[in-house]
Amino acid sequence: MIEALIDGERRGPVLAELARGKMRAKIPDLSMALEGRFGEHHALMCRLHLDHIDHLEAMIARLDAQVEVMMAPFRAARDLLTTAPGIGPLSAAAVISEIGVTVREFFPDDAHLASWTGLCPGNHESAGRQRSGRRRKGNEHLQSILVECAWSAVRHDGYLKALYHRHVMKWGGYRSQTAKKKAIIVVAHAMIVIIWHILATGKPYYELGASYFTSRLDPGRETRRLIAKLEALGHQVTLQPAA
Repeated sequence: MIEALIDGERRGPVLAELARGKMRAKIPDLSMALEGRFGEHHALMCRLHLDHIDHLEAMIARLDAQVEVMMAPFRAARDLLTTAPGIGPLSAAAVISEIGVTVREFFPDDAHLASWTGLCPGNHESAGRQRSGRRRKGNEHLQSILVECAWSAVRHDGYLKALYHRHVMKWGGYRSQTAKKKAIIVVAHAMIVIIWHILATGKPYYELGASYFTSRLDPGRETRRLIAKLEALGHQVTLQPAA
């Protein structure tokens, strides 16, 4: 549509017919929206903006090609990382650029890497009592990458999505933005642990499954917890064995 406007087309219905995909359902509205004042000055500015976008896309393509060349020695490690949910080739390359592939050489275990990244829970102890504390500062570049990967990972059924759901509900439910933000940090922490194990063992990601937490529940303990919860709400509970 913008190219047609630049080339001199001004008829709203004609421009609207150039719509693609889902936008075609809005052709009547587009026809009205595209009626208006559009002069040579606007055409020039649109052309400059489109040329600028083309220039930026060309630069991004060159950088992507350079990254691909530089990743050649680490391609096997990158491919292993992409077996984990939420981690694509670019994010895997970014992770490797921050921590390398010989993680055992610099981080003896996953806890050291999580601590260095800044994704460990804070440790606040006073008078012998443990309290939650703020996370320590760490590698901000790696933190932002892992948080983005975590948001992507929780869209896929599996262990990480179940982990996210478990902690969202623990801290207030899906209506609470704070609960969701805190839960995604838990997922990001789990992902840096997963990354350490993938790079340290040279093995792909092993999916524990969406039922990981429910399958580990002690039936007796869970029954007592649910009974106590119902009684706290004022109910009298009587148990009968299933037929």
